[in-house]
Amino acid sequence: MQVPASPSLTPAQERTLALLRRSDEPLVFSESLVNELREEMTEALTQFHSRLGDTTLFISKGRLSNVHGCEGKFLAPDEFRWTAAIAKGQVAHKAIQQMMNWRGEPTPSELVDDAIARLVDDDRDLGRWVAGLSNGDEADLRGRAIEHVNKFVETFPPLDPRSNPATESSSRWPVEGPIVFSSRADLVMGKPEGRESRKLIIDLKTGWVSPLHREDLRFYALIETLVRDVPPRKLATFYLDSAHAMVEDVTEGLLRSALRRTLDGVHAIIELQVEGREPVLRPGTHCRWCTLRDECPASEADKSHDSGDQGDG
Repeated sequence: MQVPASPSLTPAQERTLALLRRSDEPLVFSESLVNELREEMTEALTQFHSRLGDTTLFISKGRLSNVHGCEGKFLAPDEFRWTAAIAKGQVAHKAIQQMMNWRGEPTPSELVDDAIARLVDDDRDLGRWVAGLSNGDEADLRGRAIEHVNKFVETFPPLDPRSNPATESSSRWPVEGPIVFSSRADLVMGKPEGRESRKLIIDLKTGWVSPLHREDLRFYALIETLVRDVPPRKLATFYLDSAHAMVEDVTEGLLRSALRRTLDGVHAIIELQVEGREPVLRPGTHCRWCTLRDECPASEADKSHDSGDQGDG
């Protein structure tokens, strides 16, 4: 990871840079490993396709996390609603994307205002929600997003254009078929040189640390490998509230583990959605957001277990 030479870095920025910096030793994964991963995925997909009938599956990190969590929640009706607390991340990511390509030195408030205006012009679900906000609700969203961007600017090293930074970087594999895997990373830096791995994949988070965050990035690393034949070198979850990055080196074991978790997730999704298997209820912090919480016996058991005094997030 490169940073511009001119500005001095804060201690938080120096700490982040030290964690993300590429080592002097080149990282090169064997071509045979990539071929083995792709062959195993392709063989598994062929078997899955025979069980799907007319069903098609779009597999994202969220669907994998849900099915590996509580299968009852995975099958529950989706009653998602946009709120300022949820939408702030999308607005801030758009603002950071604009910052990377903006001429001059815009303020976080200018970037957020521009991001909100662009979202309003977008006819997708989030854009329609933002367009319908009252002045007070828009001010709430704006304030939350500005805080998000401020924390990024203050704690993340300045991004050098030579590092090829890209936000909301998406990948899909395979190009067609009844099952497609999709990833969308908050921030990607670097690019391979030949077979040498130089890419860094980063997710930006607020709130508490979750083991799922690492699993999400491992899934991203697997899809990156299948799409571009060269695995990334590092994965990092950057927690803006604590100015701390949790970094993991990409290894052969990590990629094989991600492949197994992904295939196990697809197998479970087909069993539940296509073949009608009864879901396994697994209580946890996700019960707080489940539409079935009030009537689920597993959720009641979870509440009686911890008496509501503390969570695991």
